Amino acid sequence: MVIDNNNTPDSDGAVRKRGMVIVIALLLLTAVLSVGWLYYNSSARLSGPLTDKEVTADAGNQADLGPMVELREFIVNIISEDNSHYLRISMAIELSNQSGYEEMNKRMPQIRDTILMLTSSKTFEELYDVHGKKQLKAELLVELNDMLTKGEAVAVYFTDFVVQ
Repeated sequence: MVIDNNNTPDSDGAVRKRGMVIVIALLLLTAVLSVGWLYYNSSARLSGPLTDKEVTADAGNQADLGPMVELREFIVNIISEDNSHYLRISMAIELSNQSGYEEMNKRMPQIRDTILMLTSSKTFEELYDVHGKKQLKAELLVELNDMLTKGEAVAVYFTDFVVQ
């Protein structure tokens, strides 16, 4: 009579339990990695490649700075489903030349209106992280340059940015 020690009921159940634990752990690890990969790639895809103006806006260390227009504080209600949130923001706009500086000062009511409309259309979630702030800078540059005819906005610098 031959006795097979590997096929005892106790060892067979233990092997199955260990196998199930390993399979479940691998499935969880795969799920976590997949969600992380999707999150990373979706945020990169949404932002798209940076344009030359956006790279300039992020550079912040140019040797020759253009004229700057300081914009006083804005306080804006922002979109939120759960609570009321607001944005308090101040900024400086760097311009390419003195003509652009003078034009921007003449158009200040239009500029402020554009900034108010753009920022109030944002959600708390969009403005809370760094990516959202960079996206807002890029959108502001596009909007400002659509208005200016004698120069262009080169960079946006937030001097105060509070989301609550």
